[in-house]
Amino acid sequence: MSCLLGTLAVSNCGFRGLLRATAMVQGHARWREPDIAEVLPQHKFDHKALEAYLNQRLPGFGAQPETTLTVSQYRSGQSNPTFYLQKGSQTFVLRKKPPGSLLPKAHKIDREFKVQKALFAVGFPVPKPLLYCSDASVIGTEFYVMEHVQGRIFRDFSLPEVSPAERSAIYVAMIEILARLHSLNPQSLQLEGYGTGMGYCKRQVSTWTKQYQAAAQQDIPAMKELSEWLMKNLPDNDNENTLIHGDFKLDNIVFHLTEARVIAVLDWELSTIGHPLSDLAYLSVIYFWPRTLPVFNRGSHIQGIIGIPSMAELISIYGRCRGINPILPNWNFFLALSCFKLAGIAQGIYYRCLLGNNSSRDIFLSANSVQPLAETGLQLSKRTFTTALPPVDSTRHLFVQTRKGQEVLAKVKQFMKQHILPAEKEVFEYYIQNENSVDRWKQPSVIEKLKEMAKAEGLWNLFLPAVSGLSQVDYALIAEETGKCSFAPNIFNCQAPDTGNMEVLHLYGSKEQKEKWLEPLLRGDITSAFCMTEPDVASSDATNIQCSIARDGESYLINGKKWWSSGAGHPKCKIAVVLGKTEIPSMSRHKQHSMILVPMDTPGVKLIRPLSVFGYMDCLHGGHFEVHFNQVRVPASNLILGEGRGFEIAQGRLGPGRIHHCMRTVGLAERALQIMCERAAQREAFRKKLYEHEVVAHWIAESRIAIEEIRLLTLKAAHSIDTLGSAAARKEIAMTKVAAPRAACTILDRAIQVCGGAGVSQDHPLANMYALTRTLRLADGPDEVHLSAIAKMELQKQSKKLKAKM
Repeated sequence: MSCLLGTLAVSNCGFRGLLRATAMVQGHARWREPDIAEVLPQHKFDHKALEAYLNQRLPGFGAQPETTLTVSQYRSGQSNPTFYLQKGSQTFVLRKKPPGSLLPKAHKIDREFKVQKALFAVGFPVPKPLLYCSDASVIGTEFYVMEHVQGRIFRDFSLPEVSPAERSAIYVAMIEILARLHSLNPQSLQLEGYGTGMGYCKRQVSTWTKQYQAAAQQDIPAMKELSEWLMKNLPDNDNENTLIHGDFKLDNIVFHLTEARVIAVLDWELSTIGHPLSDLAYLSVIYFWPRTLPVFNRGSHIQGIIGIPSMAELISIYGRCRGINPILPNWNFFLALSCFKLAGIAQGIYYRCLLGNNSSRDIFLSANSVQPLAETGLQLSKRTFTTALPPVDSTRHLFVQTRKGQEVLAKVKQFMKQHILPAEKEVFEYYIQNENSVDRWKQPSVIEKLKEMAKAEGLWNLFLPAVSGLSQVDYALIAEETGKCSFAPNIFNCQAPDTGNMEVLHLYGSKEQKEKWLEPLLRGDITSAFCMTEPDVASSDATNIQCSIARDGESYLINGKKWWSSGAGHPKCKIAVVLGKTEIPSMSRHKQHSMILVPMDTPGVKLIRPLSVFGYMDCLHGGHFEVHFNQVRVPASNLILGEGRGFEIAQGRLGPGRIHHCMRTVGLAERALQIMCERAAQREAFRKKLYEHEVVAHWIAESRIAIEEIRLLTLKAAHSIDTLGSAAARKEIAMTKVAAPRAACTILDRAIQVCGGAGVSQDHPLANMYALTRTLRLADGPDEVHLSAIAKMELQKQSKKLKAKM
């Protein structure tokens, strides 16, 4: 369990988390309860009295009467001592006040319980608070009990045990959850009066000055100078009133065991109503940590570590999530204040060590930290910061693959060459032979065989960074390779629409939804369909969608018609993600739609007909069906994220999904150019090889240029998603979505022309490739919609430039 930074009377918990870094979980495959040991002598209490109390007051606690309560203590938390409780298969966490004389405003256990209860009620990730006890006679102090959250806590902020892609994902998830916290309304949380509010920065400077002076053992001029500077340079806007954590950093966050997803934020002792930039700056101090102090394994610094975003990138993501300008006023003040606060805490730790209340091993660490932190704060106070990201150089960093990405790409290339491309003829012959058979929706046995081989080699679910550990740039080059064969993405469980649906469940699904549907999709046990487009309305304007999703008690009723429902005909298709209209009169038209999970065997779901694409049925991927929903009833728990969140989810789904299509399209264009060149070298016309005719030579040259252009654009979009997120990369995504299919269609047209009659026959894949690529100019939004969006964003950008010059 992570721990808290406290006031004068606190221990070294939070500060030591910065100074002494050890990974809580070694890898993803195994999990063990970390950092617990016997209860320290000064923190011991009557276990039997606690057990008797919990048996009476905590529902379900006495369900296993034959088992005995065992109590261990987390070594990383002594500010408010934290204990791991186990009774049979049940696990809990208890936090209590420390023994002895305490400062009046320190160790407010009731505040921790109150804020966690309020946050849990609105779905913010915190451990579920279960019980608060104000009766000190039970175990000697007040205490509260919460659910135990099993996950990963990273104590080394450089994250050496994960891939660069996951490092980036973890830091992004951390900053996004902070922005989410600061976006909550304290009044709606019923936390009025939780903090004084206005004047937070002034109170902080005053509080930590007094705390330091009360604990100081020697005169450190830098501390006095920093205190005076802070009081003289208080920000003008010292009146923001948001809920702040007070100790927000990586080792106070629990991440999912295998995903870069926050499942709990811990240690709310210092939470209050105050200025949100104090939390953001406190987190950002790691970018300026004094090099003379040990903070990471072997003293490494996070600056320059591959995968860890820069401070400017984190601030950009934070600003986007909160809808504020990433150019932060008084940023140097908040960084200096954070250093001052940490120096004050270090002095308090030293003072407690001298009193014998803390382990003596911390005494030199804390004593020698005060002056470097104070001096760092003074240096930061004098700096001028530009927190906005610099203009992106289109040609830099686009091809930086992680080591893992390079290794996986090499394995994919070898697998394609050795197994997939040689099987192409067998697969196509199966579908030609079964074109009019009931077996046309089944897959040839070679497909399943190749899937098992790919899974055994670890080439599985490569599209999802949190699972694969690959960046979008890594996956761009891998997807290009798989795009050279129409069924290759299936072999690696990277086929549409399953990739998009898995992303939706990964990002927005509930625990129950993930267990029931995401996990079997990731295993490849089932497939899915995506139902968005409708036959009776122009679905390029998604607000036209009319399929209704209406609440009826503990269920939702779905009624409507869908078509181009990709994947619906696959024999293993068990679940559909359906976008429909949920009438919410008070909301805008973009918040009238929701997404819901509909099992395909639900009564009322009817597959009407498959739709051909230029005459092709696309049986390999489960086809594209017209599907009707007639009084289809599903549990309310099948709704994803909440009512009116459909377009929000769609944007999260379609961003990476669109890029994945474009990535594969680059590979398809490469394959088409290869076929064109082979044919041009084999055939003669008018006594010359085809490539000797200038028009064909020019087609080959222009195709190569076009492929390089769309590859660059695709990689830029992938890099933008990696560093800024899908929302901030929407212009690059839209440009790529227009450019890649257009260029590929032109290259395919040239290849067909060079191949002549063979090019439009079943003897070459070109005709099928053209049909699928031409369809991409409609799928996931037609070109015209993307062009309008690009124009709007470009005009806004140019307008800002013009205003800046005036």
